[in-house]
Amino acid sequence: MANATLEFGEWPLERLMTEVCGSGPKSAADLTREQATEAFERILADEPDPTTLGAFWLANRWKKNVPEELAAFTDVMCERVEYAEPDADPVDCGANYDGKGDTAILGAAAGIVAAAAGTPVVAHSGDRVPTQKQDAYKHVLDELGVATELTPRDSAAMVDETGFGFYYQPAFNPAIDALHERRDRMGVRTFVNTIETLANPAGADVHLGSFYHLAFAKKICDTFAASRFHDLDRVIMFQGMEGYDDIRPGYTKVADWRAAGASDGAADADPAEEVADADAAADAADGPTFTDYEIETAEYGMDFETDDLAVDDVAADSAAITEAVLAGDRTDRFADAIALNAAFRIYARDDVETLADGLTAAREAIDDGSAAAVLEELQAF
Repeated sequence: MANATLEFGEWPLERLMTEVCGSGPKSAADLTREQATEAFERILADEPDPTTLGAFWLANRWKKNVPEELAAFTDVMCERVEYAEPDADPVDCGANYDGKGDTAILGAAAGIVAAAAGTPVVAHSGDRVPTQKQDAYKHVLDELGVATELTPRDSAAMVDETGFGFYYQPAFNPAIDALHERRDRMGVRTFVNTIETLANPAGADVHLGSFYHLAFAKKICDTFAASRFHDLDRVIMFQGMEGYDDIRPGYTKVADWRAAGASDGAADADPAEEVADADAAADAADGPTFTDYEIETAEYGMDFETDDLAVDDVAADSAAITEAVLAGDRTDRFADAIALNAAFRIYARDDVETLADGLTAAREAIDDGSAAAVLEELQAF
């Protein structure tokens, strides 16, 4: 322990637990950036014993991490990520790595449709990540016959060749993948489940994600802003099904963050006037903005309930739905949901002025066969 302390600094996890964050959810203090940095460096070096690590993770779950802590953890992780940036500038989609168990995964289809409409998209996930260990992007793409266990360089090439790319966590983020067994033994999610989705392995300028509660979306935006590694232009998040980046049908909240000076391009944000007003205020103040608004998904073709998107076998059924929708063989609720999710990706990159314009572009990409062609290119890659 003495050698470890000399190597890392003054804050082994035991001391952090005793003096800072381990006294319970009401009295615990937050870690400074320096403390959080040292803590996660120790964790990734496999320095803490399993009992101490578990206690530290649980203490942080109880007290809830603040953006400065999450930014420090994220930056330590990103120093170890193998980045491979494509020539294209894609939208980064980092859904919860531990997956979904009840409803179809629409993000692969949505990303392919967006790519066909001219918006490059990157998705990334692991393989049966704790705690849920359910189906994620990788498993749907495997069912579609798309290569997933690629090097980061090959993933970047996939983006440039097809418009859609998949990055595999064990290949680009081995330090986090190495924590799999210890995370599995925890039995509950930790802050690692949050930060792994923020790795952004393609170095994209735009991140698309999801949330259960608006406060979490604000926390993620503030985390990106506090990160010394990331320099994003935009973060757009919505209430996703099962916490995934598939928008839920109904009355849905959207969160939209723009960096200072990044509110150019499609300035007439859709559908709430307050977002456009916030963009104007950002231009005047030369500072970042965070806005939120609601949409009625029925107005965009999703006139059904979340349960209507349930499937029996998430990976296999999602893949079959993807193929049928992209081929034009399904024009039902799944086609509507895929088109709207694609529209959000197109809109997030400012490739259209309104979400409605994105929906039109998505449906045209399906109707004219462009989306099916992208899937064929992915299968041949």
